[in-house]
Amino acid sequence: MSQPGPVFAEERRQRILETVTAKGRVRMSDLVEMFGVTEPTIRKDLSDLHNRRLLRRTHGGAIAVESRLEQTLHDRGELHRGAKQKIAEACRAEIARGESVYLDSGTTVQAIAERLEPADLNILTNALGVANAVAGREGLRHTLLGGSVRPLGGSLVGPVALETLARFTVDVAFIGASGLTEDGISVADVTEAQIKQSVIDRARRVIVPMDSSKFGTADFVSVCGLDRVDLLITERLPDDVARWCRRHGVEVRETR
Repeated sequence: MSQPGPVFAEERRQRILETVTAKGRVRMSDLVEMFGVTEPTIRKDLSDLHNRRLLRRTHGGAIAVESRLEQTLHDRGELHRGAKQKIAEACRAEIARGESVYLDSGTTVQAIAERLEPADLNILTNALGVANAVAGREGLRHTLLGGSVRPLGGSLVGPVALETLARFTVDVAFIGASGLTEDGISVADVTEAQIKQSVIDRARRVIVPMDSSKFGTADFVSVCGLDRVDLLITERLPDDVARWCRRHGVEVRETR
C-alpha cells in the first residue's frame, strides 16, 4: 500500500532503513509498493544506504547489516498479545477429541496449551512452558521430549530430542515461527529449526499460528517451504500473503 502524501528522499530512506532493520531483509518490489515510487528510485535509495554502510544491497532487495537480536520468551509474549489470544482460540477449534497433538515452543503455541479443554488428547512437546500448562490436567496426557535446554526459547533441543521424536507420529502439529515469506517459514536458531523440521516430517497435518507482524520477514534459518504447511491461522491477512498461500496450497484462517 502506498504511503499517503509525498515522501522526500531522505525521509523515505530512513523508513527503508527502519523496515530492513526490523525485518532483517526486504524485497525491492515490496518497497516500490510501499512508497509508490519507481524501481529505479528505490534502487538509488538502496545504493545510497549501502554506500553509507547502513544496509547491504542484494539482488532484488536488501538485508540488514546486523542481525536482529532474538527476544526472550517473556518479551515475545508481551508483543501483539491480543492477536495471539485470538489466534490461540482459533487453533483450539482445529483439535478433535482423541487426537495426538504436537505443541511447539513459542508464545502463541503456549497460549494454545493454556486454552485446551479435557478432550482425551495426547500432547507431545519440546516446550517447558507447554508441559507446565498441561501437566496434571484431566484429559490431557503429555510427553515432554528430552534433550538440552535452550533457555532463550524455553525449549528442549539437540540430538536426544531429535532421537526421541523419531518414535512418534502426530495427527496435528502446531509449529511456531518468527518469519514468513513466499519462500517459507523461518526461525532464529538452527537447533530449533531442526526440531521443527523433524516434527513436520512426522505430522499428518501442519498448522502455523502466526500474527501478522512476522509476515515478510525471513529469519536466520529456514524451517520449511510453504508447501509443507497445511493451514495458516492469523489475525490479519495481507493481500501478498494470501497470494503466497494460494500459490502453495496453504489454507488460511483469519480470526478477525
